[in-house]
Amino acid sequence: MTAVLLPYLYTGGVYKHGLLIELLEDLGGYIIQKVVTGTEVNMIMLIPEKDVGLVKELAAELLGILIEAPLTGVEIAVVSPTLASHHLPHSACDVAEYLRHPGANTNMIGLARGMGRRVSLSMDYERRLINEHDIAVFTFGSFSDCIINKKPKLFEGIEIPIVVTGGPDLKTEEVSGADLYVGNIGRVSHRLRRKEEVDALDKLNEGVAKIVDGVRKQLAKDPLAVIPARIMKEIENQVPEINRVLSPAPITLQLDGLRVKLPYDRYHEKIEKLEFDEGVVLSELANISRSKMKNYILIKIKSKSDVGFAI
Repeated sequence: MTAVLLPYLYTGGVYKHGLLIELLEDLGGYIIQKVVTGTEVNMIMLIPEKDVGLVKELAAELLGILIEAPLTGVEIAVVSPTLASHHLPHSACDVAEYLRHPGANTNMIGLARGMGRRVSLSMDYERRLINEHDIAVFTFGSFSDCIINKKPKLFEGIEIPIVVTGGPDLKTEEVSGADLYVGNIGRVSHRLRRKEEVDALDKLNEGVAKIVDGVRKQLAKDPLAVIPARIMKEIENQVPEINRVLSPAPITLQLDGLRVKLPYDRYHEKIEKLEFDEGVVLSELANISRSKMKNYILIKIKSKSDVGFAI
């Protein structure tokens, strides 16, 4: 039976942090992301449930902090109706940044024609790009009539869970098509630092974490043929070019796959032929396609029932 892996964020000094990495590898865990800034290191990791105590013990010895990161392995699209100043103020950036604290990777998307009540719509390309993510967070403004009656048009064709933020205090049921609505995050010309605004961001993170937990439980009913973190490790071992990618998170984990930030035309065959110790190649376990984002490689893992086995 596959070990349950729990997501955690480690923050501490660079000195001797390699001991933590070695321990994690010995326990069968994974480093999802490592960022070194000066003398400090931040690592997002997946730790086997039964061994969390051992990692916490070593983290304490290194004078570091280990906290849960429930959104690890989740890619979120933060969508604004347009890139114009009246739709993309500080709040959208703060939403994207705050979602990163519990471990999520976020991409900001500004729609081409989301502005104005009469011309508000999204193009097919934009819908397909949004659907490559795990969750879509739509950041709307301060008019309840617009949020309730007009902006839900932007949800057409979106197949992933939809979270909406806005200024008015509305109930989720009032926003047609939304899985969650969070108020007090509207169109403002300042950073979200006031108590009620930070409370709203905390509520957003909690709500998104609940949605992610629901998706994970749904996936557990018919498990993936291989966990995304294992594919990530094999890509790092077998495709050395990934280590020369300068983009943030060269391999971005998703709940049911990965986004590999290498050119599709040059590297998709190498990714498809990725070999596992069990004698299978990645193309047997996942669908590999061209991403709508910068010609990257998108991997969507098949379920155990589709493949007939899991590794």
